Amino acid sequence: MRRHAPSLTVLAAGCAAWLAYACGDETAAPDLVVYSGRAKALVQPLIDQFEAHSGFEVEVHYGGSAQMAAAILDEGEESLADVYYGQDAGALGSLAKAGRLSELPEALLEKVEPRFRARDGRWIGASGRARVLVYNTSVLTEADLPDSVLELAEPRFKGRIGWAPKNGSFQAFVTAMRLIEGEQTTRDWLTAMIKNESKAYRDNMPLFEAVLNGEIDIGLSNHYYLFRFLEDGPDVELPARNYSPRGGGAGALINIAGAGVLTSARHPKAALDFAEYLLSNEAQIYFAEEMFEYPLVKRISTHPLIEPLSDVNTPDIDLSQLDDLAGTLALLHEVGAL
Repeated sequence: MRRHAPSLTVLAAGCAAWLAYACGDETAAPDLVVYSGRAKALVQPLIDQFEAHSGFEVEVHYGGSAQMAAAILDEGEESLADVYYGQDAGALGSLAKAGRLSELPEALLEKVEPRFRARDGRWIGASGRARVLVYNTSVLTEADLPDSVLELAEPRFKGRIGWAPKNGSFQAFVTAMRLIEGEQTTRDWLTAMIKNESKAYRDNMPLFEAVLNGEIDIGLSNHYYLFRFLEDGPDVELPARNYSPRGGGAGALINIAGAGVLTSARHPKAALDFAEYLLSNEAQIYFAEEMFEYPLVKRISTHPLIEPLSDVNTPDIDLSQLDDLAGTLALLHEVGAL
């Protein structure tokens, strides 16, 4: 499909709006500016609900989680962002470490478990995404699967594993492994996985499809891809299921999508209202039923097809420490995974 460049009229109008906003023209300014590291297709329904709920006019800038966090760091105190909403705790951690996020009220923080919020109170998780092994049930049973992802590098799994090294969730998983197992063990595991002929995919969807068609037996993925195929119920004919490693570790990581309010927010109350809305019943049910993610507020039930959070042996790490993406990318390049 041919991509069309924006017209000069549209560009001029956008520039005029930005200049009016930056120069303090309140009639042109929105009530809230969100920098979103989550896709528009996922986030816009939430934004629409929040606008209807609050009466605020919201302007959203979309991009990748790392990209939007970097934009805030580059823009400094002049950033137009009031709130950052991303799909990776590492990006939130990088903003908190740089002093760009305000401490959130205790009443808000207490709505989620401590493992899903910043230990310094500067960001909060809204929904969770679990790392799993998705496996072909025509070939394997859960009893055949290893206690730890470290065992996937063993000869018995040669040529049977798929991964997506370019995917942000995979990179966060490797960052978690570096924290839990150490740099050398992670390097050795990546090297052994490559030697074991692991097959690389551009992202999780083709990886999941490769499990379904028998191209690979096991894929390192996020949990929700399976449930997008199982919406009609758990008895649907689909030769794939998820498995959370019994031994926990990085392979059982639950990363979060969450939010933080900028220290330079021009609309701090609206920003806080948005963060609170993400923990509302309406938003939490949306995460659970429409996105197949884990709702993080205890009063909201997990989708019935998804393993309860209490049954997942998550690693005991501060998710803010997943901020060293640069170190992970350097390691993936060093071993030849990228």
